[in-house]
Amino acid sequence: MFVHLPSRRKPHPPWATLLIVAVSVVVFLWLVTEPPDARGELLAQWGTVPSTLLDGRAPWLQQLLELRAARLITAIFIHADWLHLTGNLLFLIVFGVPAERALGSTRFLALFLVGGALSNLAGAWTLASIRSPIIGSSGAVSAVVGAYFALFPRARLGLVLPLGVFLEFVRIPAPLLIGFWILLQLLFTYAGPTFGAVAWWTHIAGFAVGIVFALLSRPAIARRLRH
Repeated sequence: MFVHLPSRRKPHPPWATLLIVAVSVVVFLWLVTEPPDARGELLAQWGTVPSTLLDGRAPWLQQLLELRAARLITAIFIHADWLHLTGNLLFLIVFGVPAERALGSTRFLALFLVGGALSNLAGAWTLASIRSPIIGSSGAVSAVVGAYFALFPRARLGLVLPLGVFLEFVRIPAPLLIGFWILLQLLFTYAGPTFGAVAWWTHIAGFAVGIVFALLSRPAIARRLRH
């Protein structure tokens, strides 16, 4: 008699999420060591500047040499301060690890970069005349949150919450935590530490891109599960 033994292989480490966190932290530490004037120049050079990105009068060669389109991606890894960085990375880890295990690391990394670039493009489109750079991974993280919502709409997440003098482990519905993420983005929009104009449409576009990306990836996810 042959008995089928299920595989007990441990899941691969979420290297894409860890890579994103590491790059974001290294870039932030590099920026804080720069003098204020140099830091401002770096933010303007590598952030998404709407008026520069959408300047149709600039020759194509100049746009290519200045890597204007590439700034849609480089801006993802630049943050204004530690609170902005910590908030984005916290939600990236909470929603990114399960999303990466479902999508696969390579596809998840593509989601983060493409979602972040498209969300920055949407933000630049709505603020076409603004000369201040759009920075931060909020749009990319919104894409991750949107993908998680599409993949696990009824999931419950375990959190450790301080209740009085004790720490309590609780499980809450994922949509509730996603709602808190949306509320946090509203807070950053109107009262948070920001640099220049806040592009609210980056968050909306990122969330929508994440949902569409996850829905289109379902056949690939099914193939991964079968294999």
